[in-house]
Amino acid sequence: MVDNKCEDKKPCVNCEISSNCSASEKKDHERKRLQESLFHIRRKVMVMSGKGGVGKSTVATNLAVSLALRGYQVGILDADLHGPDVPRMLGIEGRHLISKGEGVEPVEVFPGFKAVSMALLAQEPDKAIIWRGPLKHTAIKQFLGGVNWGDLDFLFIDLPPGTGDEPLSVSKLIKEVDGAVIVTTPQDVALLDSRKAVSFSKVINVPVLGIVENMSGMACPHCGESIDLFKIGGGEKAATELGVPFLGRIPIDPRVVLSCDSGKPFMAEPDESLAKTAFAQIVQNLLEGLEWSEKEVARPAL
Repeated sequence: MVDNKCEDKKPCVNCEISSNCSASEKKDHERKRLQESLFHIRRKVMVMSGKGGVGKSTVATNLAVSLALRGYQVGILDADLHGPDVPRMLGIEGRHLISKGEGVEPVEVFPGFKAVSMALLAQEPDKAIIWRGPLKHTAIKQFLGGVNWGDLDFLFIDLPPGTGDEPLSVSKLIKEVDGAVIVTTPQDVALLDSRKAVSFSKVINVPVLGIVENMSGMACPHCGESIDLFKIGGGEKAATELGVPFLGRIPIDPRVVLSCDSGKPFMAEPDESLAKTAFAQIVQNLLEGLEWSEKEVARPAL
């Protein structure tokens, strides 16, 4: 054992005397690094869904893009370790996270907007990641505490469907998550699972910022009439019954799909549409729900 313990240094993995640290010291250093990283992130928002296929990642990426385009410093953490889609949607596939002396540098999508995803580490994109709970917890801890996020106004955490390891790890590591956005479609089966997501959030003491009803109706491209492909209004009804805010509904728009597949975020496109107006209103409702001020917010001392 040496006298110069690395109490004031960066995490053990980057410390020149890390080999002299005990397991408990390394764990303590990781905890301090995580605490320091989270201190510089003002709002941490989980984006959840009770089931897959409801457009959760689409909503998460476009909410994040919208706020970044407004001038906020924004990060998005793709915590869907087994099926990371965020890099494709943001057009950063093929880029990689870079390890530097003081941690890992996130990928800059554009100025003021950073992203981290397992897909930005994978050397073989088509190879399945076969991990159980402890490994996933460790990966998420590294993504939160071992990444040089810098000063962020918002960090969106795009979670996999359901109420399993990943949302539990995020809530445990962050401890004070500012809230969860729950994405659903108007279908009854999706609404059943979204109710479970609301229940889960309450159990782990994460405020529910609101429900987003995605794929809610569609304007016929020929006659302009509204077509309720997956019904309409179910998300709002569920929010009312569960006593949580309803953030808004997003109609089906083929351009959203094309934008995601081409790596050009829908909200960064110049064309106006009902879906774009809906996203903008949801962002505004989210800001109001967080009681966010455009003014500089003083940070408490560590």
